[in-house]
Parts: sequence; structure tokens; C-alpha cells
Amino acid sequence: MSVHNITVQLQVQQEVSQPSTSALPLAPSAAGRVSGKLWKQQKSATVRTLLPDGVKSKSWEDRMEKTQKEKAIKKLQAELSEEKRVDKERRKQITLERKKAAEERRRLEEDKAKMGARKAARLRRKAGRTKKINH
Repeated sequence: MSVHNITVQLQVQQEVSQPSTSALPLAPSAAGRVSGKLWKQQKSATVRTLLPDGVKSKSWEDRMEKTQKEKAIKKLQAELSEEKRVDKERRKQITLERKKAAEERRRLEEDKAKMGARKAARLRRKAGRTKKINH
């Protein structure tokens, strides 16, 4: 005998020796026999369905309310993501403008330095000096 069987038998003996007020009612089987196993409940057929739980248990109004809430949440998420995208695009545009302005300043300084060197060379030539004499 296993330990489980012994414990079940002890439980049954205790239930039989002590009359309990909460005894389980036994339903007769189809053949008219009564089960002697007090701890067993009568089994019923398993109901299986492929419908989702939300469709089985809730009313149409509840489902529509849930759908409306989900739509509102999705709309809010879309708005937030759009705001994020616009903000990111704005920052990107500002950065590009700054880079263009810095490049323009650098180019103007180079042109200024180049023009200054050309003008100085022109003045030296005008004064009759050459590079050989100047050095």
C-alpha cells in the first residue's frame, strides 16, 4: 500500500467515525449504483470552445467599451510618437543649420585670408618688388 492510499483511508475512517454536518451529497450513477468514494465529486462533460474568453463571457457593450478605450489609447500613443518625431526633426534641422552656418563662416575666413594674400602680393608687385627681392 502506498502512503497516499493510507492517508485517504484514514480520512475516510475519520469521516465515517465522526458524523459531519457538511457531508457531500452523492448523486447516483446512470446504472443506479452509488459511489463508495466519499472524497470524489461527480464528473461532468468537458465543454470546449474555440471562442475567445472575451467573446464568451462579456456583453456587446462591455466589448465595445473596451474597444473604445483601446482606440483612445492607440490615438494617444500615435499623438505622442508624432510629437516625438516632430521634435526630433526640429532638433535635426537646427543642427544642420548650425553646421551650415559654421561652414559658411569658415569658408568666408579662408576667402578673406586668400584675398588678403593676393592683395598683398599685388601691392608688392606694384611697388616693384619680387618674391626674390623680398626674401
